[in-house]
Amino acid sequence: MTDARIDYAAMFRALPGMVALLTPQLVYADANDEFLHMTGRTREQLVGRYLFDVFPDNPNDATATGMRNLEASLRRVLTTGERDAMALQRYDVESSDRSGQWEERYWSPVNAPVHGPDGKVVLLVHRVEEVTELIRARGGQSGNRARVLEAELYTRARELQEVNERLRQAHAREREVALALQKAMLPAPRQTGHRGTAVRYRPAVGALNVCGDWYDLVELVGGNRIGVAVGDVVGHGLEAAGVMGQLRSALTAASRVAEGPAQALDVLGRYAHVVDGAESATAVTTFIDFDHHTITYSSAGHPPPALVHADGRVEFLDQATDPPLDARPDPVPRPQATTTFTDGATVVLYTDGLIERRGEDIDTGLDRLAAALLRHREADPESLADAVLLELLPPGGATDDTALIIVRL
Repeated sequence: MTDARIDYAAMFRALPGMVALLTPQLVYADANDEFLHMTGRTREQLVGRYLFDVFPDNPNDATATGMRNLEASLRRVLTTGERDAMALQRYDVESSDRSGQWEERYWSPVNAPVHGPDGKVVLLVHRVEEVTELIRARGGQSGNRARVLEAELYTRARELQEVNERLRQAHAREREVALALQKAMLPAPRQTGHRGTAVRYRPAVGALNVCGDWYDLVELVGGNRIGVAVGDVVGHGLEAAGVMGQLRSALTAASRVAEGPAQALDVLGRYAHVVDGAESATAVTTFIDFDHHTITYSSAGHPPPALVHADGRVEFLDQATDPPLDARPDPVPRPQATTTFTDGATVVLYTDGLIERRGEDIDTGLDRLAAALLRHREADPESLADAVLLELLPPGGATDDTALIIVRL
């Protein structure tokens, strides 16, 4: 909440150090007085103009990389929503009063996001410290030795930036492969797009935080019934995604022939025992009978599904909870429970990334979910899914994957 007595625009312009605001299109939205002074530009010469139209690379320097490096940093902030500190940059600036004359300048830039209410980056904070005089002073009276050290510092900074950029590209490629694999192993939209169903999957933030969350929806044999399930494999990356695919497929097959969800999880637990990486995986599955208006469910160490009744009451399906898959050396039959519903109710299954926060009790997350479901219970499943994710996930993204499946009954 802002204080009406504070002139935030005046405060921004008086900030010490060089600070500019850029739109996601890299157009200047504003700049403080120090930025204008140190670059030799007026506010009218910046605001509303594209960054690199105002500050292009020195055309007389064929090795100039300042513009490319700065754009890459700003794009990273837009993509990741995270702060990015750049290596020392040589970025020459054209003299403000002598057209065609370029001044050798060195900068230490940091770029940071400003998030909007929906968590998207709406502005970029571009803060720079000019270190030109520092670089020159290092040459001082010591002559050639200091200039060699200066060149070494600049060269090493550029090399470090290039190495970091290659690492980012490699991680981005690996994450893209993992996400493609995970997407290929999850049900196609046509399999889940009936009976008023909405599904969402949100990968964790970070370079390669692809986890093993999954969801499934399957037509059951006999009667007007479907099985809806979600699960979570411990770990990250391609290995976790591979284990996830095996467990999801096994549960799909088991659900088609099992007498109930408990038996399906019994079979899945025995299968998990022989799958490397499936230790401590969790899952919950529900068998929904539309003819008899019942939901029979069983959980293997997973957060409970939420049933939003037509009258607005939220019931967490937590009466048949058991340890995670492969938790017991000698498996025993798992419990299951049954509840009833009326037309217009909604069942919601999800993974722990939606409700769990570090240092917070799980009941707090469940209460937050129940409140969001009540606020938006009149919405259609697609709108309800979007609203729940918007309200429950952190603006910068969660550190764990999140799977969500909503079925209007």
